[in-house]
Amino acid sequence: MSRNPKSPTPLSAKAIPASIRARPIVLVGLMGSGKSTIGRRLAQRLGMPFADADDEIERAAGMTIADIFARFGEAHFRDGERRVIARLLSGKPLVLATGGGAFMNDETRGLIQRNALSIWLDADIATLVERVARRSHRPLLKGRDAGEVLRELAAVRNPVYAEAHLRVSSASSPHEYTVRDIMEALGTWKA
Repeated sequence: MSRNPKSPTPLSAKAIPASIRARPIVLVGLMGSGKSTIGRRLAQRLGMPFADADDEIERAAGMTIADIFARFGEAHFRDGERRVIARLLSGKPLVLATGGGAFMNDETRGLIQRNALSIWLDADIATLVERVARRSHRPLLKGRDAGEVLRELAAVRNPVYAEAHLRVSSASSPHEYTVRDIMEALGTWKA
């Protein structure tokens, strides 16, 4: 069976230094950048567990993020998010997908930067708009134009995301290409 010449060449987890796989890898970026989908694939490729911070927050709270926002507000949600991320980072090394605003919290960002390897999944606004249109659960988009919200968020958040250890483009191409790019970046990254 021949390989599709257009598919990315997979990089083995063995090419990634053990010192990198011995610490959590945290994906940050705007909503729609692919943190959860790419994170699952990256974890599988690296042979590491995967966690989605939003899923963990919902499990801990016993309600959806939209319900937490509506009932208690964003500040309450961010406090719970910070605690859940701290718990996840204190355990076994894993690949962690964070919510788009998690890295904006100074305490959470400091925790991630000290205890993990952070990767900013950067995507253009058109790609983000196309991706977020597929799901309707995002509280920050409720009743608003997705492109407008994402442009506003990018203006504020991208300079902070730029503090991540690595930056990888999350283009509109198949997610496997982004995973390959992350693997290549991990293979050459020096702490």
